[in-house]
Amino acid sequence: MANLRITLAKSVIATKPNQRKTVAALGLTKRQQTVEKPDNPQIRGMIEVVKHLVQVEEV
Repeated sequence: MANLRITLAKSVIATKPNQRKTVAALGLTKRQQTVEKPDNPQIRGMIEVVKHLVQVEEV
């Protein structure tokens, strides 16, 4: 199964509370921080909520 490399590209300042919680649930706390998560529908749904804040690469 493939992994996704998720990088927080923009700040969560001035975003909606549900978007901040989604970014935190992905394990991102600071700009330019990168995490690797498994590629599954749950993670893809979380990325869809904050797609304007993150960059995603398939690994």
